[in-house]
Amino acid sequence: MFNSLSEKLESAFKNIKGEARISELNIANTVKDIRRALVDADVNYKIAKEFTDKVKEKALGSKVLLAVNPGQQMIKIVQDELTELMGGKESEFQINGNPAIILIAGLQGSGKTTFSGKLANYLKTKKGKSPLLVAADIYRPAAIDQLEVLGGQIGVDVFAERENKDAVSIVQNAIKEAKSKNKNVIIVDTAGRLAVDEVMMTEVANIKNAIKPQEILFVVDSMTGQDAVNTAAAFNARLDFDGVVLTKLDGDTRGGAALSIKYTVNKPIKFSSSGEKMDTLDVFYPERMAQRILGMGDIVSLVEKAQEQFDEAEAKKLEKKIRKNQFDFEDFKTQIGQIKKMGNLKDLMGMIPGVGKQIKDVDINDDSFKGIEAMINSMTMEERRNPDIMSPSRKQRIAKGSGKDLAELNQFLKQFEQMKGMMKMMNKMPMGGRMPGMGRRG
Repeated sequence: MFNSLSEKLESAFKNIKGEARISELNIANTVKDIRRALVDADVNYKIAKEFTDKVKEKALGSKVLLAVNPGQQMIKIVQDELTELMGGKESEFQINGNPAIILIAGLQGSGKTTFSGKLANYLKTKKGKSPLLVAADIYRPAAIDQLEVLGGQIGVDVFAERENKDAVSIVQNAIKEAKSKNKNVIIVDTAGRLAVDEVMMTEVANIKNAIKPQEILFVVDSMTGQDAVNTAAAFNARLDFDGVVLTKLDGDTRGGAALSIKYTVNKPIKFSSSGEKMDTLDVFYPERMAQRILGMGDIVSLVEKAQEQFDEAEAKKLEKKIRKNQFDFEDFKTQIGQIKKMGNLKDLMGMIPGVGKQIKDVDINDDSFKGIEAMINSMTMEERRNPDIMSPSRKQRIAKGSGKDLAELNQFLKQFEQMKGMMKMMNKMPMGGRMPGMGRRG
């Protein structure tokens, strides 16, 4: 997401990067290009103009005129305004009721049911909650089936009454069920339509009035751009929802919905998600998203994802092995597993400052480690734990067993030895030079 916008913004800043100081002329040219980039990203023209007017006003301030580096100063102004446009700061998510009730609304195909499953998984694994998923779509049996499959994947109960055609009644019965089973969060997946529909609107409004949810979340398909913003406005007029969820951020989308929706409905973006996996749900941080749009990466989110997979006891054992140069293939395989749990590899690499632009046209998929894993899996346990015992006959067997040729295996073995050397050097560095989990804890 945002690749095209990022490139166009970078191009816009070229007007000013080589200048010794900011002037009205280079500001005018830069602002014009920024406005065009936003409109091309499917941001409403009125919003794009108001945004660039604010940027221009700040850029013409006396402090900026005296700046040592006008290009960087301009980027900072745009970053601040992008952050503000998307909400300014992380929005609070209310789950304090007993049970807390969360109502999920949106059009059919927006990713509403998948998001409901992701949210249940997020609340269970990261917030220590005991959620209950409620299938309140009385029109599509497939929606109930999908929710039950998702519930099974994440180990969360699903409440459904297939013969009941009264959505309000279903949800009220679900609340009784939740209380009897000590569930402290209820997530209600409501019916959707292909377009805004009076029957759907009335039904979800009736559910809201009957159960008084702590949170109403409107789910938006990011790929629908400005249409998503218009739909959000229609839903908000009836529901007065609490926040927005942006789905399908991994798709080929121009980003207009993310940039416009807060301005249009004056409701915060609370979550964003990509893909179908149940752990691909993120709290929305406007400042971090602005940094990513401007090619600055998002190292904070990357470190947070790493820390979620970090086990302090395991890390200490691993550090001891690295210090003694005993890091083996079994350890490497474990580390690969932890990296894979962090999420989509290309997204992760895009969080590293300066890397996103370099890999935008590179095909990096989640199967990238399969060849390495196949080679390790073809080794005996003795070979995994003692990399130094590799003989020509062992290599031949491993290569054949993994479906790789000998040259590929030899290249991997060479890279593994180089990596061991680098890791040993890193662990001799002071604490400040290491990533979380790769050093001693004070």
